[in-house]
Amino acid sequence: MEILDVDLLAFESGSGAARRAVVDGVARSLVTGFVYVEHDLPIELIDEAYAQLEAFFTMSQERKDAYVVPGSNGQTGYTGLLVETAAIADVPDWKEMLNWGAPLAEGHPLRDKYPHRYGPPTLPEDDLPGVRDLLMSFHHCVADLQRRVLRIIAEGLGAHESFFDEMLTDGATLTRAIHYPAMEQAPGEQHVWAGEHADINLITALPRATAAGLQVKSDDGWIDAAPPDGSAIINTGLMLERLSNGMVPSGIHRVVSGDGQQGDRYSVVQFAHPTPWTILSPMASTVTADNPLRYSSIAASDALDKVLWEINLTETARRLDEP
Repeated sequence: MEILDVDLLAFESGSGAARRAVVDGVARSLVTGFVYVEHDLPIELIDEAYAQLEAFFTMSQERKDAYVVPGSNGQTGYTGLLVETAAIADVPDWKEMLNWGAPLAEGHPLRDKYPHRYGPPTLPEDDLPGVRDLLMSFHHCVADLQRRVLRIIAEGLGAHESFFDEMLTDGATLTRAIHYPAMEQAPGEQHVWAGEHADINLITALPRATAAGLQVKSDDGWIDAAPPDGSAIINTGLMLERLSNGMVPSGIHRVVSGDGQQGDRYSVVQFAHPTPWTILSPMASTVTADNPLRYSSIAASDALDKVLWEINLTETARRLDEP
């Protein structure tokens, strides 16, 4: 199993043969649940966003706690250390997070029905003036990248390239900045920052991390995710696995600090979610005699709420008690 690197622009502006080569490369790579994608995201935007987010995480705990949003279930604002927990784990992750998404206008039916997913983003504007506009620009740029990547995946699944466009319009896409604190460890020891898990959404994009640590589960064990410079990491989630009738498996991954690794790790991941009222049913093109129907239908909102409880983010009904 190998994670391949593909050129997004070759799909969008190349010849028919070039497009087909990208579609084929993505399909072959997603057997792992992961693919590297050469992109055109503004590097200056990524640099500035990471600098401001590091400034946030190095603030006092009191100031960070000012951005906690009660009742948000980790969907906006700050989430502290040792809260989120992998669904198959009983030990919480060593990470703290800042979460945000794009709001919708008051009166929009999605905001009325799902207010905790579409309200104003809670960002540290009071402490870092200008950070709201910066992080919202980052969000929109990465969301556009994800839409473009899903067009490649749609073609690979036998659908029109625009198949995912409607469900992404005003989707509940979430951006999450993550700080993994430096850990003291003995020689030969490996610390698990975030336990083995699959994401719930369609696809996740990671433009950059400040240190190694992301590992992908393969038939041969854990392999390091190490994209070439200028490529983003894309991994697949449980919603895409359901929509593809299992043709695209979820990318199982974890985050660890390796032997001798020093210092903190920062990453910003973005989870591409469909609109919460999307019904996740296997695509007709993926149900065949060789691949019979494997999944029933479920609303995207219900699928997400189930996973939020499993990963210990439901504030009124924690799966695990706080340590």
